[in-house]
Amino acid sequence: MSVILTVLLLTSCQRSHMTVNSDGKADTDKIVDYDGYNLEQVIVLSRHNIRAPLSAPGSVLGTITPHEWFNWTSAPSELSLRGGVLETQMGQYFRKWMESEGLISENCQPDTDEVRIYANSKQRTIATAQYFTAGMFPTANLDVEYHSEFDTMDPVFHPQLTFCSPEYAADCEAQIRELYSDDIKDLSDNYKLLSTVIDLKNSEGYLNGDIPDFDVNDSVFKLEEGAEPAVSGSLKTACSVSDALVLQYYEESDEKKAGFGHKLGKKQWEDISRIKDVYGDVLFTAPLVAINVANPLLEEIYSEMNKGGRKFTFLCGHDSNVGSVLAALGVEDYELPNTIEKKTPIGCKLVLSKWSNASGERFWSVDLIYQSTEQLRDAEFLDLDNPPQIYHPAFKGLEQNSDGLYRDEDLRALFEDKTDDYDELYDAYMAKAA
Repeated sequence: MSVILTVLLLTSCQRSHMTVNSDGKADTDKIVDYDGYNLEQVIVLSRHNIRAPLSAPGSVLGTITPHEWFNWTSAPSELSLRGGVLETQMGQYFRKWMESEGLISENCQPDTDEVRIYANSKQRTIATAQYFTAGMFPTANLDVEYHSEFDTMDPVFHPQLTFCSPEYAADCEAQIRELYSDDIKDLSDNYKLLSTVIDLKNSEGYLNGDIPDFDVNDSVFKLEEGAEPAVSGSLKTACSVSDALVLQYYEESDEKKAGFGHKLGKKQWEDISRIKDVYGDVLFTAPLVAINVANPLLEEIYSEMNKGGRKFTFLCGHDSNVGSVLAALGVEDYELPNTIEKKTPIGCKLVLSKWSNASGERFWSVDLIYQSTEQLRDAEFLDLDNPPQIYHPAFKGLEQNSDGLYRDEDLRALFEDKTDDYDELYDAYMAKAA
């Protein structure tokens, strides 16, 4: 379902945006602002910025096309140079916004308890957090906190099933197929486009029989405790190629080169990107799955909401983290504007900002903040006159006030309800398995 809305604009005097109704559609006649509110706290859950894909010779990406991939500025899976530049610009934008709202001072050097920068233990997430911090607090020399051995997955950010049983796995797969089978089957034309762009039939992998034609009917799911939900078959392979092409499109200034000699329009890039969007939805956003894999991050975010004296929190993970947290919280269906990635664009941030009014009442705004495709490709400088894209989502059962804000007690209750749902789910399935 498409959502038509206008990009939100944050200025130094007010924060204007389109409100979104409970059905997920924008109310195009009602523009509201946060005049009369004071910004008190900001919590960010970020996806890492542009990284290099695993396209080395001998990899699936290396054999699935006869064409040569972009010459990446980083090792496979690591943050690229452009990704670092873009993230620094995003950090600078947040700094300008928060200074304009009076939450931090110019050249802020915060106390230890005021700011927390916490990343998953992978290079691309640590580096993203470091670059963001360089833009946001350029004189503070802040450390990036990470808890697990370098280049491993921190359990807080690892979108793994924290419990599983045969009955639970069967119910999850049934729910996934009920919700997303049609979306997978609808990828037939997307697969054909992808095959044409990469020239699949002339690739080494296709000619030697290792890689078959893409098939919308060959998905096999695997759900196990301590592992990420997984799918094998065409959806997984096509997602890897879709992801690599989208990243190449962000990096390669020549659009025709980015498409391996094909002059692709915006709609075609959206069709290629849709494959990876469906893949993310299929694996991480079914309610039974999301409430499980997102629980550690829901608890982490809720803990930060309750941390006295905290002004700013930056949690850096992956698209699966942002997608599963949104799904666990019951986000209404949405499609983001001005980006070929419609769900969790590269470098996107789920932002919770706390505001208070003159009466001392507290409210939260929940937003997705991300760079548009053009801002990513052109490496545009971001500031209050050229802000990133900002989308204000709606959540099932959660009402906004007339200014588009959620009451503090309502958002807290939502987090508490979802962590309770996890406990109830665990107890129910463990009882069945006993």
